[in-house]
Amino acid sequence: MHELIRLKPLYQDRVWGGRGLETSLGRTLPAGRPIGESWEIVDRPEAQSMIVSGTENGRSLRQAILENSAGIMGPRWPASRPFPILVKWLDCRERLSLQVHPPAAVAPELKGEPKTENWYIAEAAPGSHLIVGLKRGVTRSQFEDAIQTLTLDECVHRFPVSAGDSILVRSGQVHAIDGGNLILEIQQNSDTTYRVYDWGRVGLDGKPRQMHVEQSLKSILWDDFEPSPVRGENKVALIADAPEFRIRRVPLAAGAQFSVNAGEEARILSVVTGTLRCRGGKRDEVLSRGDNVILPYQGAFNFSAEQAAMLLITEKFS
Repeated sequence: MHELIRLKPLYQDRVWGGRGLETSLGRTLPAGRPIGESWEIVDRPEAQSMIVSGTENGRSLRQAILENSAGIMGPRWPASRPFPILVKWLDCRERLSLQVHPPAAVAPELKGEPKTENWYIAEAAPGSHLIVGLKRGVTRSQFEDAIQTLTLDECVHRFPVSAGDSILVRSGQVHAIDGGNLILEIQQNSDTTYRVYDWGRVGLDGKPRQMHVEQSLKSILWDDFEPSPVRGENKVALIADAPEFRIRRVPLAAGAQFSVNAGEEARILSVVTGTLRCRGGKRDEVLSRGDNVILPYQGAFNFSAEQAAMLLITEKFS
């Protein structure tokens, strides 16, 4: 497996979504639907990425790993183990629900999966904000009272963001995304979300969306106060360092080079701005803004920026 792996996006309707992936990333979306999420890389029983490049073209990611786990993931990777990272684009036209994912210590009791995720802000409308964690000093009792009085805005940590900012959201951190953000979300392979509050909104069917208050209260980290984002800069940086994955931010000037050696580890390369040419495999590949590809364990790749680019490299999967 010496070729990079391209995958077909899976588009998801969301009540808070829109059509921004057309204008921002040049995607062709299903007509007339509020698309909130594009699942770029996923290996789950209910959702499978299909490969659209190279010798694996037409196979699912799961099939490819089953048949060549050593080439894609490395010699010690069990073929039955799913790809551990789920990558999504989020087009947040409206505020998302206030939610939490269960920590690993709590997830089995709740029959859920932990989910640590990182948000990279690709675009932010003027005045855009994120919500992550609690305001300093807020207690569980105060939070529960605020659910009843519909005043949870007063309990959570809301802060402004700009394009290029990012923040690691760990399992157990209460969070929400305000409207006006286009976000690349890189997360553990999980789809467990507990909604604690939805700002009085109804779903696409016109009915109130299901809440998971009891599960949320068991999952929230009550000593997690006012985490800080990593602010955007045009320099190399480690923007996420978690047990589940690491993410490096790599800016490239026009004409600059970037290489990946074979035999180290599988990685994900995400292009958040600019255009790259990749030399490796049987033919050159051009990667543009919005592309997310897997760089297999056995592959060696040389990239050159055809125009100034910002890359995210996800690695150290667990």
